[in-house]
Amino acid sequence: MSLFLKLPKLLRFLLIFITSLTLLFVFMRVAFFIAFNDPSSPLTLHDLSKSMWLGLRFDLRMVVVMILPLFFLGWIKGLSPFKYKTAHFAWLAYLAIIFAVYVMFYVFDFGHYAYLRTRLDFTALRFLENLDISTEMVWQSYPVVWIAFGILLTNLIFLFLTSRLFKIITEQKNVSVTLTSGLIFSFLAFLTLAVAGYSKFSQYPLRWSDAAFSKHPFATQLTYNPIHYFLDTFKNGSVSYDVTKVREYYPIVADYLGVTNKDAKTLNYQRRIMPTHPIGKQPNVVIIIMESFASYKSSISGNPLNPSPNVKYLADNGIYFKNYFSPATGTARSIYCTLTSLPDVELQGTSSRNPLIINQHSIAHDFSSCEKSYFIGGSASWGNIRGMLNQSLDNLNLYEEEAYSAPRTDVWGISDIDLAREANGYLSKMKEPFFSVIQTSGNHRPYTIPKESYGFKEKLNIDENEIKKYGFESLEEYNSFRFMDYSIGHFMEEAQKSDYYKNTIFVFYGDHGISGNAGQHVTKGESSSALELGALRVPFIIYSPLITEPKVYEKVVSEVDVLPTIASMLNISYVATTMGRDMFDAQFDDKRYAFTITHSSNPFIGLIGEKYYFRTRYDGTMSGLYDIYSDEPLSNHASEQPELFKKMQDLTYGMYETSKYIPYFNKREDVKNIK
Repeated sequence: MSLFLKLPKLLRFLLIFITSLTLLFVFMRVAFFIAFNDPSSPLTLHDLSKSMWLGLRFDLRMVVVMILPLFFLGWIKGLSPFKYKTAHFAWLAYLAIIFAVYVMFYVFDFGHYAYLRTRLDFTALRFLENLDISTEMVWQSYPVVWIAFGILLTNLIFLFLTSRLFKIITEQKNVSVTLTSGLIFSFLAFLTLAVAGYSKFSQYPLRWSDAAFSKHPFATQLTYNPIHYFLDTFKNGSVSYDVTKVREYYPIVADYLGVTNKDAKTLNYQRRIMPTHPIGKQPNVVIIIMESFASYKSSISGNPLNPSPNVKYLADNGIYFKNYFSPATGTARSIYCTLTSLPDVELQGTSSRNPLIINQHSIAHDFSSCEKSYFIGGSASWGNIRGMLNQSLDNLNLYEEEAYSAPRTDVWGISDIDLAREANGYLSKMKEPFFSVIQTSGNHRPYTIPKESYGFKEKLNIDENEIKKYGFESLEEYNSFRFMDYSIGHFMEEAQKSDYYKNTIFVFYGDHGISGNAGQHVTKGESSSALELGALRVPFIIYSPLITEPKVYEKVVSEVDVLPTIASMLNISYVATTMGRDMFDAQFDDKRYAFTITHSSNPFIGLIGEKYYFRTRYDGTMSGLYDIYSDEPLSNHASEQPELFKKMQDLTYGMYETSKYIPYFNKREDVKNIK
C-alpha cells in the first residue's frame, strides 16, 4: 500500500478504475458463457481458456479507450478531478455517460445473441428501419421494464462507486513530485496504457481476427467484446448486396457456373463437382504465392533482362497457363480470393478485414486427408488474414515469424530465401499427404536483400534506362524480383533432396501484378497502363515429377479457379458454392473469362476474354470493349461488337452482384451434401 500511495493521485485512481471495470467486463463474459454455452457441444478447456484470455485483452482495450481523455487531461491543474469540484463533476459525468453507452451495448448484445445466435454487429441497424415493429417485438419478447430497471440500477451503482473513488483518492495525502519523477511516472503510465491497448508484443496489435482461432463457432463468439466487435463490423457497413439485382443476373451466372439445379427463388449456386485431371495417387500440394509477380516483368514473357530464369524453367517443364489473371491488386485480396474462390469486391478495406464474412465455405475443407500448413515470413495479423486462414483450413499449422530460427530482415519478416529453407525443413517432417501454402513477400519495398543470400549475386552494371525500358522502376526492384526467383530456385533444389518431392505437385502464381509500361516483348494491350492488364496478368504454373508432358494453355483463367483446379489434380470431388471452376474442365472452355475490379467508391469492373476486355464504371459510365492484342488498345469496339459487348456487360455485372451476395450466405454449415 505504501508504494501505491507514492503514486500521483490520478494514477492511483486509474489503477483502481481500470482494474475494477475490466473485472466487471470479465464477469459479463462469464455470464455470457453461462447463458449461451451449449452443453451438447462443449468447448475444450484449451478453447475456453484462450477465449477468456483474448476476451480479457479486448475488454481491457475498451477500458483504456474510455479513460484516455482523463489520462491526458487530468494532469492539467484546472482539469484535475481532485482539486476542483467542477472538474470532478465533469469527469464523473463523462465516465458515467461512456459507461452507460457500454452497458447498452452489452444489453443489446445479449438480446441480439439470444435472438439470432450471433453477436451484435452493424447489420442490427436494419431494425431501425422499421422502428415501430422492432420496438413492439422487443416489448412482447423481453421483460423490458425489468431490463430498464437493471440498466438504471447498474448506472447508479457505477455513478456512486466512481464518485466514492474520486472522494477517497482526493482525501488521500498528496505526494511530492519533482519534474523528473513526474515525467518518469507519466512516461511509465503512458507506456503501460499503450501496451494494454496494443495488447501484443509484435508488429500488429490485437485484432478481431485473433478471435477466430477455433473451428468451434462459440469459441469465437465468446471471445468478442460487444463494443469492439460492433465497431469492427461497422467499418464494412457500407458494402451490401442487392438481392433484386442478384436475381436479375442469376440465370446468366448459374449457367456460367454450370449449376444444374437452378433456383432463382433460393438463389442456389451449389453443385457437385467431379475431378477431371487427377495426377498421381494422393500427392502432396505445395502452393507458392509470389509477391507482385507481373508476367511482363518475368523471363516467361521474353523479358530481355531475364530476371526469373528459375520460374521460366518451371513453366517450360510443367503446365503453364499464360492467360491467368488475378481479379485485383492487393495481397490480402488475393489470399481471400484463393481461399474462397470469390473475387474480393469489398470497397472499404478488404474482405479479409470484414468479421461478418469470416466463416466461409472453402473447397479446402474437402481436403480432409491432407495435413495443412501455411508459411508466411511475417505476421498473419497483417490484413487480418489469420481469421480467414483458420476458418478455411481445418487443423491448420500456421507458421509465422516467431516460428523460424532465421533473423528478421525487414518489415515483412524473414527473407524469402530463409522462408523457403525454413518451410522445406518443416515439410520434410510432415505426414503425407499434405497441403501447404508458402507466401513470399520480399518483392516489395523496401526491397531488402539479406546479408546471407546463399549464393545470390546482385547485378549492379545495368543501365537505369534499360531497367525502366523493360518494366522495372529501379535497380532495387529488379534485383528484388531476381532474388525472389532465386529463392524459388533454391527452394526447389532443397526440395529435390527430400523424400516428399517425388510425390508432390508444386503450384506457383503471383498474388497480383503491377501496372506499368513494359517493352516490346509484350503486347501493347498488356503493357498499356490505361487498361492496367499488367497489374492483373501473372503466371500460373504447375510443376511436378508426376507430370510427364509439359503443356502450355492459352485459355483465360482466374485466381478464383485455383482451389477447384487443385481439387481436380488431387482427385477430390467437392460441393462448389462460389465462382471458381476447374481450369482443366473442357465443358467451360467456350466461356472462359476473368472478372476484374479496381476498387473505389465507383469501381471499375470488367471481364477479360480470349481477345476482348470489357470494362466499365459500376454506374455505367466509361464502358467499353477493348481489343487486348491491338496496337491501339484504347480503341473502343463496342459499336462494332454490340452482341459481345452486351454479353460481357451482363456477365460482368452478374459476377459483381453475385460476389457481393454469396459471402453472406456461404457458411460452411449451410452447404448441402449434393450427390
